Amino acid sequence: MKKGAYISSVDPGSIAEELELIPGDLILSIDGKEIVDYLDYKFLATNEEIVMAVQKENGDVYEYEIWNEDMEDLGINFENMLFDSPKSCLNKCIFCFIDQMPKGMRDTLYFKDDDSRLSFLYGNYVTLTNMKQADLERLVRYHISPVNVSVHTTNPELRVFMLKNKRSGKIMEQMRYLYDNGIEMNMQIVLCKGVNDGKELDRTISDLTEFLPEARSVSVVPVGLTRCREGLYLLEPFEKEDCKRVIAQIEGWQEKLLREHGTRFVYASDEFYVTAEQPLPAEDAYEDFPQIENGVGMLTSLEAEFCRAMEDSDIKIQNQSKTLIATGEISCNFIKKLVNQAKMRYNINDIEVVAVKNGLFGGKVTVSGLLGGKDLLSALSGKQADRLLITESMLKADEDIFLDDITLSELEDKLGMHIVPVENTGEALLCALLGYE
Repeated sequence: MKKGAYISSVDPGSIAEELELIPGDLILSIDGKEIVDYLDYKFLATNEEIVMAVQKENGDVYEYEIWNEDMEDLGINFENMLFDSPKSCLNKCIFCFIDQMPKGMRDTLYFKDDDSRLSFLYGNYVTLTNMKQADLERLVRYHISPVNVSVHTTNPELRVFMLKNKRSGKIMEQMRYLYDNGIEMNMQIVLCKGVNDGKELDRTISDLTEFLPEARSVSVVPVGLTRCREGLYLLEPFEKEDCKRVIAQIEGWQEKLLREHGTRFVYASDEFYVTAEQPLPAEDAYEDFPQIENGVGMLTSLEAEFCRAMEDSDIKIQNQSKTLIATGEISCNFIKKLVNQAKMRYNINDIEVVAVKNGLFGGKVTVSGLLGGKDLLSALSGKQADRLLITESMLKADEDIFLDDITLSELEDKLGMHIVPVENTGEALLCALLGYE
């Protein structure tokens, strides 16, 4: 069987449609180079003039000479962007969240990916431990940038200990190669109390500043600890005073780096501020929110968007039905604050915010996105409402199903109320409160 990429669909009005390419056609090569994955396709198909070999369903092979002066997308879509299985993680990290997952969940939730292609395509973070020099050279050749790197520590011996992988101590060498070749990087530190915090965190931040300006940002997030840690390395949660110290340390670095390099560069996740019971930084303190998907500045951004939306005279009350909002424990008070602002602005009532305790992963996991359907059922049973608002991050990206395989419709039936998944923006939250669907 020939290697290549099967077309799943073709965009209307595209170059691919003009060429009469159809789903099921197999792209064999571009300019004589075999298509291994979407990165090959993406970067080989961006030249003004290309020759693409395509095999039809009957086995006939055609070569298409394509002149693409405007460098527009060819309009070819693929069902699997990798064209094969993603690379699995070779590490045994002492803080791995997947190792702490409850048993009996769907198989895909237990897969540990560590694939640099997913970093480019979807923003996933990778440790670089399963990348050979040829893989790094490919990133440079295609100028795949930025690359999102899970660093955790730049101390070689400590990183080997934390990741349980003897190859993981080469992180500075690998990142220096990317830096020398102009590849931008976002970096992540999962902070473990008594392991890579304190002086080790200072060392890591200091080392990473060597890669400015190609190094765009560093997020520092607290280790997530579930109820399922039997037999795993003993880790302790960050308590209020611990979080205060981490914030002071990071904000000290921000002041220094802003003065010397014009950027704060390193950011603490929202969870540190909430646990420390300290005010969240202002919107401009996050610059362009480079790490918002890591929970860095997400609450500040949500509030700013929410307040701007309330100033929009076109956003009006659509429906005043009784509404519940289910949220994780860590964001409950924050959501209540926004709801109270909306109540005063629009003179609305009958909105209740409910903090949902996480029974699926345990009480130390307090974010909304990791709540299961059964958690919601337990917290809301007996409550009466017309609508229930939840964040869409509780659901699978491409399906209305919770982490514990409870479907949205099943939960609606059991609770007897309409459930509205809400996009994670301030405007979407305000519109949902006002009855927009």
